Amino acid sequence: MNLVFATANKGKLREAGEILDGIVKLVTPPELGIFEELPETAMTLEENSLQKAERLRTLCGLDCFADDTGLEVDALGGAPGAHAARYACDVALRDGLPMPADHDFEANIDTLLNELGKHPGAPRTARFRSVVTLLYGQRTLQFEGILEGRIAFGRSGGGGFGYDPVFIADEYPGCSLAELPEEVKNAISHRGKALRAMARWLKNNSRL
Repeated sequence: MNLVFATANKGKLREAGEILDGIVKLVTPPELGIFEELPETAMTLEENSLQKAERLRTLCGLDCFADDTGLEVDALGGAPGAHAARYACDVALRDGLPMPADHDFEANIDTLLNELGKHPGAPRTARFRSVVTLLYGQRTLQFEGILEGRIAFGRSGGGGFGYDPVFIADEYPGCSLAELPEEVKNAISHRGKALRAMARWLKNNSRL
């Protein structure tokens, strides 16, 4: 069966394709002629992933799924949370600073490190959390994946994307996610955990 994934990100597609191989055939919105940017204006990961999946279902009329990921830093009260991709913008708006570009992760990392610097001595524990929403027939299901770790004091590594250069996973305390080989990172990733939970459900409940 075909399942539409609400992304055009090659890294996400590769990871999902490996996990769902033999269970479903992934289809992307551009393959269906859909190029609209899907909304993610809610306040939580659960709401954002549901919002994207529902909009995609409206556009294509097919079974589909969408994901949303956030970074929760304990010393910052769980921020940036679902606003991880626009954290620098949120802080600039709060503090009356010049507004950076949206989804500028260099600015987001600088902002994160600066905000943590205001809490010297506080634990730097944090977690990535992903929520995948699956719309399958008449069902709406959500699957969660969490990667525990901590925020480093500076960047290291040239791989990955987003906050990877400053996130140190508990499983690999000697390096950042940006220093891990892609296959190692995917094996422990928050999104991978959520996708594997969805894959298990599909394997047991597929209409094939």
